[in-house]
Amino acid sequence: MCLFRYDDDPEPEERTPAGPLCVPVRPGGAEVVLRLFRTPLGARTAVGFTSPDRLSATLGAEQAWIRLSEAALRAMTGPLGVPLLTVDPTFTAPAVTTGPAVAGPLAEQSPLAARTA
Repeated sequence: MCLFRYDDDPEPEERTPAGPLCVPVRPGGAEVVLRLFRTPLGARTAVGFTSPDRLSATLGAEQAWIRLSEAALRAMTGPLGVPLLTVDPTFTAPAVTTGPAVAGPLAEQSPLAARTA
């Protein structure tokens, strides 16, 4: 517990408006589609960045984005069952890629090899 109380500091549980956010998107035909992410515990979350530089530093300069208010982002993701919003995440894992096929003695032990044989 903090010994000093600051009236201008919000409590961690309080939602405070984040202002305009740079929201990552991906192409989706004639329009763009919001990118949704997962937290380290696996929950789905919308992600927004407070500046294009922060978005580029985390997701790369080639990441497409649109500017949305926090309220608009929540309104779009709420009906999808995504109540979480993460602002300015600093860590992302690389995209999952498929590796080369397993060959040799490990291939016989692989459950995938047993199903495809």
